[in-house]
Amino acid sequence: MNTVLFQECVRYNALLAEMAVTLKAVQLALVGEVVMSEELEKMSDAIFDNRVPPTWTKTGFLSLKPLASWIEDANARIDFLREWIARGTPSVYWVSGFFFPQAFFTGILQNYARQRAIAVDSLSYAYVFRDDITHEDITAKPESGCLMWGVYLEGCKWDRDLHRLAESDPKKLFVDLPLLHLVPEAERAIPPDGIYDCPVYKVQSRTGTLSTTGHSTNFVMWLELPSDRHQDYWIKAGVACHLALRY
Repeated sequence: MNTVLFQECVRYNALLAEMAVTLKAVQLALVGEVVMSEELEKMSDAIFDNRVPPTWTKTGFLSLKPLASWIEDANARIDFLREWIARGTPSVYWVSGFFFPQAFFTGILQNYARQRAIAVDSLSYAYVFRDDITHEDITAKPESGCLMWGVYLEGCKWDRDLHRLAESDPKKLFVDLPLLHLVPEAERAIPPDGIYDCPVYKVQSRTGTLSTTGHSTNFVMWLELPSDRHQDYWIKAGVACHLALRY
């Protein structure tokens, strides 16, 4: 997990460095101390329009938020990492705060495999939804796996009485998914029914490209959500999970 934390810090430090340089440059350009290049002009226009500047989008994390919300989100992400560095591995993870969450999920499996001296390729996650508590109630780390929060559900809701998916309430497009415990298991068999294989995306666009690591720039993982309906029902409803919204 130290490797995961280090990689996250490298990515966010690169973004902060880019922001510091370009903000200083555009300020000098606006007062005429340096030449207003095309890139600086695009940046000043984006800031005026409450859009994330293109250079920050290229260096930063995937997001559909306007600039004001993006800044708040970036501050929250950096605070999450600072808390991790200052106090050690957290008891519960804000999964939305990761630049590259796939590395985090792989790191949890690798830790479990090394502790028990088993092949990491034989491991997969079992999903335990803790809808009886919130992330603020967690004080101790789980014995295995990880607890995470910060996932949004679109197209349906979570029934806390029946502990499964249900039809959305009127005029509610998104709801918070309950606290989730990811438990690594060896040679785990996928349940034949009673679940919906829900895609998890970083943002709502649901589109992405393959990066140099072979991972999608948007798709994160599949999540098994308890359900009393056939998977086709939720597929037609467009049910999916997101790590961040547009606002």
